[in-house]
Amino acid sequence: MLGLKLPTDPRWVNIAEKNIEEILTDHAFCEQKAASTAISLIVSFPEYPELINAMIALVKEEMSHFKMVHDRILARGWTLGRDRKDEYVNRLVQFFPKGGSRTTQLVHRLLYAALIEARSCERFKLLSEHINDPELATFYKNLMVSEANHYTMFLGFAREYGDRTEVDTKWQALLDFEAEIMRDLGTKETMHG
Repeated sequence: MLGLKLPTDPRWVNIAEKNIEEILTDHAFCEQKAASTAISLIVSFPEYPELINAMIALVKEEMSHFKMVHDRILARGWTLGRDRKDEYVNRLVQFFPKGGSRTTQLVHRLLYAALIEARSCERFKLLSEHINDPELATFYKNLMVSEANHYTMFLGFAREYGDRTEVDTKWQALLDFEAEIMRDLGTKETMHG
């Protein structure tokens, strides 16, 4: 369903389980960054009312997810750690060249967002099925559905605002590029790496 070309090695869950505090901190900041992305799209592309309305709803949802993750951190007696660079996202956003028309820029940003949500959905599914913490397994199962909806929303907007054939070609190329990135990742206590 997600179209990812290289699935995460299920052994990543073992790394995550041994570093739950780090995973939850990284996850919290991923939710915050997702809200920031939605705000950035509102600021950058105000001429798309349907997109703006969807991004307003997304900001609220992502911040509610941030709170849910933060609540779990606090419930375990921890505090939110510091944000760190997301190697996965930093490498991913190098795929498309800078510049181009406003529509091209919008489509590229929507495709990046769709792919990040798809990979998050896949990671949440792995956690929901394999983590030995029943509370977190249920938590990630519920979040997995949201991430799948976000993935399809972003991809749908890209296809709506760009030429469908061109967007689908770019999407497949981006999926191939992401698979190459993933060959080097999956060994760290981060949501994407």
